[in-house]
Amino acid sequence: MKIILTSVMVDDQDKALKFYTEVLGFVKKNDIPMGKYKWLTVVSPEGGEVELLLEPMGFEPAKVFQKQLFDAGISATTFGIADVQKEYERLLNLGVVFKMKPTPMGPVTVASFEDTCGNIIAMVQRN
Repeated sequence: MKIILTSVMVDDQDKALKFYTEVLGFVKKNDIPMGKYKWLTVVSPEGGEVELLLEPMGFEPAKVFQKQLFDAGISATTFGIADVQKEYERLLNLGVVFKMKPTPMGPVTVASFEDTCGNIIAMVQRN
């Protein structure tokens, strides 16, 4: 068994697609209309099989859950990165709002930022 799809809830799929592709650098894989929403996924430009679904929040409890995670400072998901400091500086220059600057934590260095769609996202570099 392997992970092929994971999701992050977003308050606006078009805004999310712009942030995840133009700012973070992911590549759009699927954009399939499904009524009011879309099956909208992005993938890493570095390859791999895992897709990230930019999942619309059409279910009211999802909105509550997302807000509670955000208010508690809990990341919705985590991305691996080769050089957290370098990516932190690049994203900071693009206006990304950080919740935590790169911080060594044992075997990893972690930073987290807001994705403009209601989530905190962590990025981790293995030391």
